[in-house]
Amino acid sequence: MSPADLPRLLCIMGSGETAPTMTSVHASLLDRLGPPPVAAVLLDTPFGFQENADDIAARAVHYFAHNVGYPIEVATFRERATASPLAEETMLARIAAASYVFAGPGSPTYALRQWRGSRVPELLASKLRDGGCVTFASAAAVGLGVAAVPVYEIYKVGDKPRWEDGLDLMSAAGLRVAVIPHYDNAEGGTHDTRYCYLGERRLRMLETQLPDGVDVLGVDEHTAAVFDLDAGTVSVLGRGGVTWRHRGESRRVETGTSLPVETLASTRQPVTARSASTPEAAAHRDGESRATPFFDEVRSQSDAAAHALECRDPDAAVAALLEIDTQLYEWAADTTDSDERDRARELLRRHLVGLGDLARAGAADPRERLAPIVDRVLSLRRELRGGGHYEVADKLRDALVDAGVEIRDTPAGTEWEVAPV
Repeated sequence: MSPADLPRLLCIMGSGETAPTMTSVHASLLDRLGPPPVAAVLLDTPFGFQENADDIAARAVHYFAHNVGYPIEVATFRERATASPLAEETMLARIAAASYVFAGPGSPTYALRQWRGSRVPELLASKLRDGGCVTFASAAAVGLGVAAVPVYEIYKVGDKPRWEDGLDLMSAAGLRVAVIPHYDNAEGGTHDTRYCYLGERRLRMLETQLPDGVDVLGVDEHTAAVFDLDAGTVSVLGRGGVTWRHRGESRRVETGTSLPVETLASTRQPVTARSASTPEAAAHRDGESRATPFFDEVRSQSDAAAHALECRDPDAAVAALLEIDTQLYEWAADTTDSDERDRARELLRRHLVGLGDLARAGAADPRERLAPIVDRVLSLRRELRGGGHYEVADKLRDALVDAGVEIRDTPAGTEWEVAPV
């Protein structure tokens, strides 16, 4: 399919770009670009400074091949100062030939520094002008607008809130915005990490610095905003929603909604708004951290495993633990910086220890195993007591107690149970 025949698509993912939640979004976009094979490239610049850049790229390649069902090639451009002319031209050639260009995690400001002065912005703009799909997620998505927020510098280093120049690729959709992914982030727990870790206070400060006519476009985690530039529409897919924010006033578009871009950008036409009394808002007020779909499922299976162990049901416990292991495998390619995978492994190990304890003790109810013997001994004890042989009867009782069986003589008869270990 020639570029002239390709649809013009721009996709923003708030997070989860290599997670199961976004698999169907990638696949549907690639499906629209013609029959396989579709030329697709991963632009690795945003995470090019990281020591594990090779691992991140390899995981993304594996994710596209095995989860999405489409191969993707790495267009390597990690550091402009050290890239040879051959390496840079190879990267540019791969982008130029690709119908699908994807970039994701890392540092927005690092990526923008490498791309400025290169032909990367020009090639990306040509996809949106002539045909193709640009899918930017997480850190890369920050650079799509007129202004880009230096997230790491503000949140991690403590720089004063400020904007840097973005790529302004959103102008292809007729929008002058600053893009904020991770819009509904709640990792902070006791402090506000919404709006890509900025929080309300810092975002309000930043809004006052925006040029006239530039608003904020927020995309929730595990959510995609797909702009069809030919149709002039935007569709919201995934778990959350998209928010148009104008000087502190927000309007929200929920997942499953498709609408004209001009409606999204209009300050006169209301879009579905989320009340401040929603569970998400309550979670921020109460300092409660909202989990990702990955950890939601892990927590559910962890509860199932705990219940199964309590009920001495090894089959149900193993089934729940296998499901946790499946979640860890399916989400292995996700490049999130969250500690949720570590927490999931902790839960898995904890329940494995519990399963080992159950195996040593035996899954069957010990009362059921002991009942034939204990009941026979107690019957013999009653006969001895009835015949006046109290000393021998007491020795039988003491022997049961020493073996871990609690004996209680009541007006209704003798009761017993296995003493807790």
